Amino acid sequence: MNAKIQVEMPLVILHGDEMAQIAFERILEQFVTSRLDIKLVEIDLTAENRLTTNGQAVRDAITALKTHGVGIKNAGMTVNRQQLDELLVKHPGIAEAALDKLATKSPNGAIRKGIGGNITREDIQFRNLRINPPDWIGRDIEVMTMESGGIKHSHSELSKATGVVKLMFVGSSGDPVELHRRTINKGDPWLLASNDIDDVTAWAHAFFQRALKDERDAYLGLKDTVIGGYDGVMRSTIESIYAADYKTRFKEAGLNYYYELIDAQAARIVANPPERALWGVPDNNTGRKLYKLVGELKRYGIPSRKFHVSLSRMSAGGGDQYGSFNMPMAEDGILKVIVDGEEKHARRVKKNDPVLLMSNDLQAITDWVSQVFRDASHKGKEVYFGLKREYMEYDEVFSTAITDVRHQLAKSGTQPPSFMIMRPSSQLKKMITDPPRNALYPAQNLDGDIFSDISAALGGSLATASSIIESKDGTMLYEAPHGTAHDLYLRYQASDGKEAHFNSSALIYALANALETLAQRENNEALATYSYSLKEALIETVAKGTITGDLKGKTLDPDSENVVDMYGFLDAVEQALQK
Repeated sequence: MNAKIQVEMPLVILHGDEMAQIAFERILEQFVTSRLDIKLVEIDLTAENRLTTNGQAVRDAITALKTHGVGIKNAGMTVNRQQLDELLVKHPGIAEAALDKLATKSPNGAIRKGIGGNITREDIQFRNLRINPPDWIGRDIEVMTMESGGIKHSHSELSKATGVVKLMFVGSSGDPVELHRRTINKGDPWLLASNDIDDVTAWAHAFFQRALKDERDAYLGLKDTVIGGYDGVMRSTIESIYAADYKTRFKEAGLNYYYELIDAQAARIVANPPERALWGVPDNNTGRKLYKLVGELKRYGIPSRKFHVSLSRMSAGGGDQYGSFNMPMAEDGILKVIVDGEEKHARRVKKNDPVLLMSNDLQAITDWVSQVFRDASHKGKEVYFGLKREYMEYDEVFSTAITDVRHQLAKSGTQPPSFMIMRPSSQLKKMITDPPRNALYPAQNLDGDIFSDISAALGGSLATASSIIESKDGTMLYEAPHGTAHDLYLRYQASDGKEAHFNSSALIYALANALETLAQRENNEALATYSYSLKEALIETVAKGTITGDLKGKTLDPDSENVVDMYGFLDAVEQALQK
């Protein structure tokens, strides 16, 4: 073998969990340590280490990225209640009450916020994949969402002062209690939403009764892992009703109930729709978008996907639901929002009502819009924003930022890209049913999470997309948009490692992107050539028909496909790299 390529700058490596980690370790061995003389700054971000370090591993990851500038992150687990209980049993010295939220929650949002990064997801430019859209026309799927509460009936404003936003509660004692506070700058948007727990209960009964009446399997989607005090409250309420009143009736009727995180569920149902289903999305902000999308799909179907999709997701400001304060109310009372000492809004709430307060940072919004327009101008893309600005002040600030950034670009001599602003539901429909040749779709945090998973699933596999997190100061983090592949990991364990099925394409591509950035920053021609060759080896391997099982039947010539396991695919890429 030739001498290793010398690399001056270190690369931050953020390790993950389950099958994705098995693949990641092999990739680092085959394509990094055996070929490059490079310092790796490795951080263990496994669910167990995040717990045992009480979240310090996440802080270490943020520090390493901000110090060294370039990193690659593997997929990690977000533990559910059962998994957390199992870890606590394994580590009896850990007191759950003393745990930092970074110890148990997904590290993704904290890392993005910590480095001030926004996400861009793009399809990998495979030449040999044929995207066969599912047959949606006439598909018997109905979407059911709540008409009341939530973002639809929220209150939002733009802060007229720089100061502190306080969420106050006045209960039976008559004394105001501060639930939450956060600093806010003049011009920043904030929003308060709540849901009536009695309405959630009534909706749950109506949802399960409709499924029984129509003889449909019931699917429920929420984001309870991230918005535990809001979506988690709704899920708990709905599933307790199912267990008490409907589980036996569903079994007797031969029907099934499925719960999944809304982003993964939306991707699964749109890309691989059941023949007949009732899809429950109680969050009306997301539910109305998916209701409109499904209506469009049932009428017109999904066209053959001729063009690659790019999506930019704002996450740097910690805004929207992902950066919110959320909790169920302990008793009946009145909620008040106080901004810089002045009461701005009040509403009555009842015991167990889920409540959510969120805000965003105008400067972070402006920086994100600048990044979107800069990337679009560089790559010749049209931009399609999705905003509800006509009735939400929270979204109107984005429109202001768009105007300001376009003027700044024009003054600097940079031609702003063509762009349109539409409702998020129209943005989603256009991305799926009427995609232009070269488009970039910017979306806020939760929408971006859902939209990108749908797009990636329709692209053939979550492993055929790339994810780039870029901060204003130039910190770059590359990752694969897929998860840890829990089911495949269970098969791997049960077979003592003999069954290793996993598509490593996105991880390889993320690695190549990270190496390319290092090469640019240290003007390393040999590393630049290697990163380009690694991408080409990956694309060429698939072009010649060597694929993993998730892509079976999705190439241009299915009869000549060579379906291999994870190790066979990595070896094939390595062989192509040596030519």
